[in-house]
Amino acid sequence: MADMVNVYLFGKKYEVPASLTIMEAFEYSGYQLVRGCGCRNGFCGACATIYRIKGETELHGCLACSTKVEDNMYVATLPFFPLEKKVYDINQIKPTEQIMMQLYPEIYSCVGCNACTKACTQGLNVMQYIAYAQRGEYEKCAEESFDCVMCGVCSARCPAGISHPQVALLARRLTGKYLKPEAKHLTERVKAIENGEFDALVEAIMDKPLEELKELYNNREIEK
Repeated sequence: MADMVNVYLFGKKYEVPASLTIMEAFEYSGYQLVRGCGCRNGFCGACATIYRIKGETELHGCLACSTKVEDNMYVATLPFFPLEKKVYDINQIKPTEQIMMQLYPEIYSCVGCNACTKACTQGLNVMQYIAYAQRGEYEKCAEESFDCVMCGVCSARCPAGISHPQVALLARRLTGKYLKPEAKHLTERVKAIENGEFDALVEAIMDKPLEELKELYNNREIEK
C-alpha cells in the first residue's frame, strides 16, 4: 500500500498517495479536469494554484502539475490570476523608458517587498526584472524573465498591482523587434510556411494515429 496523505481539495478531505502531484490528486479524488490543466509538464502555466499547510499561515503559489502533495495541504484554484494586458502595436512603439511609463506605470509603485520573486513558480528573480524594466534596460529584463510561463502567481501577491508577466513580455517583444539582430533563419522559415512549403508535411502528420504522434514527439531531435 502506497504512503497516503490527507489533502483538502476545495475544503473537502481526501486521502491520496503521497507520490502524486496536486493535479494527479484531483483526478485520483474523482475530479475531471477540463480546463486549467494545459501541458501537464510545467511549461504553460495554466494550472497555477494556491495552497497552505494546516497549522501554517503562509500562502504558497505553485503549478499543480509539478508540485507534490503534502500531508494536511489545503488546495484551492482561482478562475484566473490578475494580469492586466495593455493593447499596443509593436510596430508603433519604441524601446524608450517612456513606453513603460505609458503602458505599465504601476511598476514605478513597486515597494520592493520581493513577494513576486518568492511566489514565482519558476524560481525567477521577478523583482529584479521589474527593476530592469523601470530603468529601460529591456534586454536585461528579457533575459531575466525568459523562462516566465505567464501563470500570474507573482501578480496575485503584489501589493502594487503590477502585471509582471505582461511587463516582461513587452520587454521581450521590444528586445526582439528593435534591440537584437534579425534572426534571418526565422524570417526565411516564416516565408517558407507562407509559401506552403510545409503544407504536405503538416497534412501527413495530421493523418498519423495518436500513438505514432506520441512516439515522434517523445523521440524528436531537439536543437541545442
